[in-house]
Amino acid sequence: MNHTIVVDLGYGDAGKGTVVDWLCASRPVHTVVRFNGGAQAAHNVVLRDGRHHTFAQFGAGTFRPGVRTHLSRHVVVDPLALAAEADHLAAVGVPDALDRLTVDGEALLATPYHRAANRAREIARGADRHGSCGLGVGEAVAYGLAHPDEAPRVADCRSPELLRRRLAALRGRLTAELGPLDAPPVEDCLPAFTGFAGRVAIVDRAYLAGALRAGTCVFEGAQGVLLDEWHGFHPYTTWSTTTFANAEGLLAEAGLAGGARRLGVLRVVTTRHGPGPLVTEDPTLPLTDPRNPTNPWQGRFRFGHFDAVAHRYALDAAGGVDGLALTHLDLAGPARSAGGRARLRLCRRYDTIDRLEPGPPGDLDRQAALTARLLRARPLYDDPPADWPSAVEEALDAPVELLSHSPTAEGKAVRKGTLLTPFV
Repeated sequence: MNHTIVVDLGYGDAGKGTVVDWLCASRPVHTVVRFNGGAQAAHNVVLRDGRHHTFAQFGAGTFRPGVRTHLSRHVVVDPLALAAEADHLAAVGVPDALDRLTVDGEALLATPYHRAANRAREIARGADRHGSCGLGVGEAVAYGLAHPDEAPRVADCRSPELLRRRLAALRGRLTAELGPLDAPPVEDCLPAFTGFAGRVAIVDRAYLAGALRAGTCVFEGAQGVLLDEWHGFHPYTTWSTTTFANAEGLLAEAGLAGGARRLGVLRVVTTRHGPGPLVTEDPTLPLTDPRNPTNPWQGRFRFGHFDAVAHRYALDAAGGVDGLALTHLDLAGPARSAGGRARLRLCRRYDTIDRLEPGPPGDLDRQAALTARLLRARPLYDDPPADWPSAVEEALDAPVELLSHSPTAEGKAVRKGTLLTPFV
């Protein structure tokens, strides 16, 4: 079926959304499957006519008529944010996004109580903030791990009394731990959650197997491998598995193990939103990103030269790829004076580190020690490459197949790999 899994091999914001949109524009796609994260995703898609949407929970193929979205059980679902996103999609010409949505009933719910607790904890960290998005996704995961039989889930929205009990227990526990929460009473939340259940198709885990056999699916990852809950640089990480693992687990459950190509996405400039290691950061780079402004929760959007050391580590942690998509090539050039482009360089090694090796999942002490090493490391640079795709391919030992020079599907070009060649 030519299924594809799209994963970011950096710290997020590499352009997964625009790559998924291109995949859905260049071939018939049945469903975009979300397999991690939640409403904190920010996957920007721009159409040739100028319409723009930042996809959070809906799949980034939703601009394409008929392409469905499936939120798997690995997604933390926020019905309130989903309704707002559906409203914006309707305003930009997509009135049927909710009609094309299915949601696994086992998925955790993100609620106003998770959001309030998330923000309270982040504020309490003061100067040691982790760079949370402040939307309660990690808080929902943590609560689900601590109270697996009582955590609110999507299917509960069909049972108002059960949902009421679970929301009340959630609010009570978090209030006892953190004090009064900046969140509405349970009775005020119930109508929105039960209304969500009446509007969208809530399905069980068997649904996805049928979708995978009905047509080509694109699995759209959120965030980036360098933020992974086990392989990222602790504590500046997410409560989410950002590698290919969740998607491949879903495929295996459907009897399709190994049935998808792995596509890694990278910017030609390495970026990070918020605190944590960014070894190649260079504040003198004349770059901005209007889609990723400074915000009070994540902080500043930071730019660095291409960090092949970090991206090799991400490749190893993720288990390799079949191909790479290289985005933001319009920013690369030999000098700032040439077409207004930044003088971007490539880092293959640090002063104290030649290669980073992933450790076993779960050893957060090891990851914290690695973070400390990275915060002390200094980059060693090559001259700006004359041919960025070839340089990245050589540095990472992985084929660069898709090139992106703009946020639109028309700004993409296939470089290598017949399996990525458009067939419509």
